[in-house]
Amino acid sequence: MATMLYRLGRFAFRRRGLVAVLWVVILAAVGGAAATTSSTASTSISIPGTEAQEAFELLEERFPGTKPDGATARVVFQAPEGEKLTDADHRETIADIVASLSEGSQVQQAVDPFQAQSVSRDATIAYTQVTYDGSALELTDATRDALQDAAEQGRDAGLTVEIGGDALLTIPETGATEVIGVIIAAVVLLITFGSLIAAGLPLATALVGVGISVGVITLLTQTLELDSTTPILATMIGLAVGIDYSLFIVSRYRAELAEGHAPLDAVGRATGTAGSAVVFAGLTVVIALAGLAVVNIPILTKMGFAAAGAVVLAVLVALTLIPALIGLAGKRILPRKQRNKAAGEISDKPGAGTRWARFVLRHRVAVLLLGVVGLGVVAVPAADLQLGLPDDSSKPVESSQRRAYDLIAEGFGPGTNGPLVVTVDAQGSDDPQAAAEATGEALQGLDNVAMATPPTFNQTGDTAMITVIPMSAPSSTETEELVHAIRAEAQGLADSTGANVLVTGQTAMGIDVSQKLDDALFPYLALVVGLAFVLLVIVFRSLLVPLKAALGFLLSVVAALGAVVAVFQWGWLADLVGVQQTGPIMSLMPIFLVGLVFGLAMDYEVFLVTRMREAFVHGESAHESIVTGFRHGARVVTAAALIMISVFAGFVGSDESMIKMIGFGLAIAVLFDAFVVRMAIVPAALALLGKAAWWLPKPLDKVLPNVDVEGERLQQRLATSTEQELEKETVGSRS
Repeated sequence: MATMLYRLGRFAFRRRGLVAVLWVVILAAVGGAAATTSSTASTSISIPGTEAQEAFELLEERFPGTKPDGATARVVFQAPEGEKLTDADHRETIADIVASLSEGSQVQQAVDPFQAQSVSRDATIAYTQVTYDGSALELTDATRDALQDAAEQGRDAGLTVEIGGDALLTIPETGATEVIGVIIAAVVLLITFGSLIAAGLPLATALVGVGISVGVITLLTQTLELDSTTPILATMIGLAVGIDYSLFIVSRYRAELAEGHAPLDAVGRATGTAGSAVVFAGLTVVIALAGLAVVNIPILTKMGFAAAGAVVLAVLVALTLIPALIGLAGKRILPRKQRNKAAGEISDKPGAGTRWARFVLRHRVAVLLLGVVGLGVVAVPAADLQLGLPDDSSKPVESSQRRAYDLIAEGFGPGTNGPLVVTVDAQGSDDPQAAAEATGEALQGLDNVAMATPPTFNQTGDTAMITVIPMSAPSSTETEELVHAIRAEAQGLADSTGANVLVTGQTAMGIDVSQKLDDALFPYLALVVGLAFVLLVIVFRSLLVPLKAALGFLLSVVAALGAVVAVFQWGWLADLVGVQQTGPIMSLMPIFLVGLVFGLAMDYEVFLVTRMREAFVHGESAHESIVTGFRHGARVVTAAALIMISVFAGFVGSDESMIKMIGFGLAIAVLFDAFVVRMAIVPAALALLGKAAWWLPKPLDKVLPNVDVEGERLQQRLATSTEQELEKETVGSRS
């Protein structure tokens, strides 16, 4: 592989103008097409194999004309202090608002709260439920404006009016904090390279890759029914790995110049060696992201493949556009004071990395114990991990959705914010009416049930819906226990009435999602770690190095989960991070964290340890190779980690709770993995293992393909080439 990439790098260097123009044309074409598309993101969540999804599909079939997945809005009214909504003027105002809401072209129904009995006992709080015939992202600006105008109409009349539900849902946008993350990354690059041009290359190439990725995702959004979070995730991952991969190749190119190689040969060597590491680092990230398909949640699978596509593009850009831009930059890629020196005089040795490696070698046992124990302590909160899907209770306290949630909880009880929809499929029953009534009576007798509404039948009279209002909040464990209790009761009802009873609704869907993700976590972990272990065995030709890499990843990801629980669930440092409401951790978070952090952790492992492997293969002792690896790789890995942390931390400022949590989790995980695991635990463990770290059984050594990541075959080929041949090839490239 190293030889092939060596030739690719030299080709891109020679044809730099053509390569650069091709990438710009692709970016312009994709960006132009994406700018003119009118595709909208999907808001529907399909969870195959769950009872909630089965009931949802049954409702769509048996109640034609309704849109169970349509957007909803709850317009909540509160009377001024000392007054009641039953007063004639307030009642008239609410009637006018409901009438105006009903006139919308996308509105299915707006129910008067006095007819629907959605008025609190003290008559101070009421709400009307507005249902639409399209998803939240399909609502027009006119529909949203009508909703806001109705609220203003009530406020002008002296009422407190707030709007909850998903009708106000909008696509999350990139804000100033994300841009700040990119700026910090630029500063880190400038400090690392000491050259504005060299610092700009990784940023420019990463932006090209991300621009193409997001453009393609935008074009495919409607066709593939992609979620609105998908392009943000692709941007987050694409920026981070794009900068890191380019950084690694540029740094290796400068190191090759420092050893006296001509620019054309240096770029070939850098692409052959560092490029090989980039390819395998990218493969581990792709495996981790594509492996999300095993969870069998379509939205998660699509997000994983989209982000994996962004990583593939980042690798391709790094292997082709970076050599081309290096050729265009010329000597300006070096700091000004080094440009006029002879190539062999250029020194780019990070003394701090060498000193740190020697320190770890001297105190390897203490460093190993301190790192493991420290991360173990941080991981303790993960034992209290509680999963759930975000609802309006997780919105900022000043938002209308959150205030509407709190008013409904105050006036009607917290369970009203998350009603359960019980579906009674009575096609197999002799008396559907009696079966539905018996189900309602059984539900009303369960603990934690505030109310079970009378059954509502479809036109054929063989299926009924019963709305169950829990006493507890939607995200509470008590509500989860109620869902399980209803499902346990369903078996007895099926035996006695012949009806099939299923539970659905947003709350039940969230519970089923959490359970499905929890069940899939260990199979997913086994698949991803297993495949990556095999890949790393091929790369490093060792059993213990990949095993150590996997164990270190597990330590860092559990510690990151512990930090997420401490901040977002327990509330530690919540104000600093901008968490306004603590609660259960988003169900997708653990599996996202496992997948993404594993891929990124393996990046650092490959970047750092390939230089150690290269030194060991070329004759250095096990301990000397550790020092060599740090001398060449510590500065790059440190810069790469700081860049990733900056990019991910930029998303912590997002108003979207899911994006904020993912950004924080990834940033803290990179911090732990890069600076504690890879920079401390890994060299300490390798020092203790010594030469045994690179042991591989001979039968396995014969079977495994030799991908030559460390460039041993490339070095042999270059060593046998005469100086005249190299000079002839170089002169030919200039002409």
